[in-house]
Amino acid sequence: MSSAVLDHLLPKPHPYTSEFAELLARVKSEGLLSRSRTYYITLIVILSLSLLATLTGMYFLGNTWAQLALAPAMAVIMTQFSFVTHEAAHRQVFSSGQANDTTARILANAVVGISYSWWMGKHTRHHANPNTIGKDPDIQSDFIMFQDDKAAETKGFTKAFVKRQGWLFFPILTLEGLNLHVQAFRRVFSKEPLKHRGTEITLLLARNLGYPVILLALMPWYIAAVFLVIHMALFGVYMGASFAPNHKGMPQIPAGLKVDFLRRQVMTSRNIRGGLFMDHFMGGLNYQVEHHLFPSMARPQLHKAARIVREFCAEKKIAYTETGLFQSYGIVIAYLNRVGLAARDPFDCPPAQVMGRA
Repeated sequence: MSSAVLDHLLPKPHPYTSEFAELLARVKSEGLLSRSRTYYITLIVILSLSLLATLTGMYFLGNTWAQLALAPAMAVIMTQFSFVTHEAAHRQVFSSGQANDTTARILANAVVGISYSWWMGKHTRHHANPNTIGKDPDIQSDFIMFQDDKAAETKGFTKAFVKRQGWLFFPILTLEGLNLHVQAFRRVFSKEPLKHRGTEITLLLARNLGYPVILLALMPWYIAAVFLVIHMALFGVYMGASFAPNHKGMPQIPAGLKVDFLRRQVMTSRNIRGGLFMDHFMGGLNYQVEHHLFPSMARPQLHKAARIVREFCAEKKIAYTETGLFQSYGIVIAYLNRVGLAARDPFDCPPAQVMGRA
């Protein structure tokens, strides 16, 4: 049989599948999928020294309210450790999956104080179906509502909050740090199947009991209490302010609508401009489009990939979104307030932006 006849009989690749394969080939040709072990080890060392310096600063300041000035530094350091945890979980640090997994589990549980298993399960589902109604846990309605119909069903105090949820979103993030720690213990002490349960319980208890003990050893109990409140509040705000711009206010995919991988990841994600400073401030999350397309790509490679992806999307006429950081916050607030209108008057509410709908 001739090659021409054989080619005719073979199934033709789907154009959308071919598009991502073409993009992947371009990225691979630039060597952008290699790990960055030296970069991350250096970063972990710097963060560890910063943590030690902050604790040393508390000691030398003595029993004074001036110690509270170091609470914001502690919040920043813990958030930065969270970013590295996220990257290790995505296999960006080491070539060995086991090494990445172990590093992420230790950093999450023993340093940051949140459950690696709880976060990993939630985040994996998000990556598979970003902004997909009924599948993405990050847009499931809880206290914050992300769809009009859910907002319209609210009652009582929740209804009163949802009406103003856009304006209240960042203030409520002050409780997100506490929520993350509570969810950690709920997960490890639940009856759900959990690998490494004993390890996580041990590390979580050591960290979340040991940290207050360290504070009490360095300052009076009343200063330690205020220090911990400031730390947790700012940690929650920093975490939320880093993750919120990524998808909130971007198109949502209705349940049951099939969208190819390339468009599903690109059209539901938003990049944040800002250069090298933003790369560190947001831990690489400012390249959300590229992170979703290539989850194992190390942070130092993302800005190079962004140029390739941006040009590719322009060629294929795929919407590629970039904004400034504060512009993105404005979009998030406006979107949440728009959804909140459904709690005020379900019959006079502009529809949320949903992919596939007019």
